[in-house]
Amino acid sequence: MTVVKTEFALALNQVATERGIPVEEVLKSIEMAVLAAYKKEYPKEDASKLKALINSQTGEVKILKGEKDVTPPGFGRIAAQTAKQVIIQKIREAEKRTIISQYFSQKGELIRGRVVRIDSKGGVYVDIGKTDAFLPKEEQIPNEKYTPNQSLIFLLKEIITDKSNNSKIILSRTSPLLLINLFKREIPEVANNTVKIVKVVRQPGERAKVAVYTEQKGVDPVGACVGQKGIRIQTITEELGEEERIDIIQWNKDPKIFLVSALSPAKITKVEIDEKLKKAKVYVTEDQAPLAIGKGGVNVNLASQLTNLNIDIIQEKNNPPNSSANEEINKENK
Repeated sequence: MTVVKTEFALALNQVATERGIPVEEVLKSIEMAVLAAYKKEYPKEDASKLKALINSQTGEVKILKGEKDVTPPGFGRIAAQTAKQVIIQKIREAEKRTIISQYFSQKGELIRGRVVRIDSKGGVYVDIGKTDAFLPKEEQIPNEKYTPNQSLIFLLKEIITDKSNNSKIILSRTSPLLLINLFKREIPEVANNTVKIVKVVRQPGERAKVAVYTEQKGVDPVGACVGQKGIRIQTITEELGEEERIDIIQWNKDPKIFLVSALSPAKITKVEIDEKLKKAKVYVTEDQAPLAIGKGGVNVNLASQLTNLNIDIIQEKNNPPNSSANEEINKENK
């Protein structure tokens, strides 16, 4: 029994040469598919003794039971149809792999996409141009709602390959690198490295803190990031859904000064740091304690991540002297 030779030879040649798929891989897939088709037609056969063979030169397909040829009459049509389906599937898989491979160079970069659909587990499929990508639940901003045709900016986080050699592009809306790349896109001083980003920490959807500094005299790193009338930081905030507040912190090599800035907008009265234990005691007045801690502890937690210190907020009952922590620290430095 022979699958139409010319169609088989042309299709096989097309897959092997134009799509970059090994001939052996295609033949093996056809054999498996033909055997599955045979078992479906003849379910009572002892499947453990069956195997399918295909002649790579002629396209002839045989079903063997042990060493015996048990190919039934008229099975050629089923075999030919199955072979064609396998080849078409292999072509599609190869095309998808080729398209996805074009995105490898964009890993870690921003990419705009359009929401296509949301699966039953909350995963979001996104049209990014030539193919679809996937936004897993854990890479989504909490409480952010996704709807079909919605246009959003994403970080192309990674490309993964499963056991079947199928590749999937993974996106993120929560990665700190998304925020870093938005700064590079919207702030020329960051893009040209005049203003450097030291560190970014995020509680996606709530708050982020970005530590920046510059070695160039006459440049205000915080002002450059905020922009005139806040236009630059507002543009970045809008890309994150407008719910996430972004604090721009000026980095300082003095850990006390940096810590005071990291806890903004709270006003700090005193700071004690144990650098060996990586711990800090921060004193604040009663009215400033909620600001220092933040809703659900988000402000102090992010400041802790930013400074690499375990921060203990100590609330003072009495009004402190009329001096700020910055003033005390400056006195110590003199």
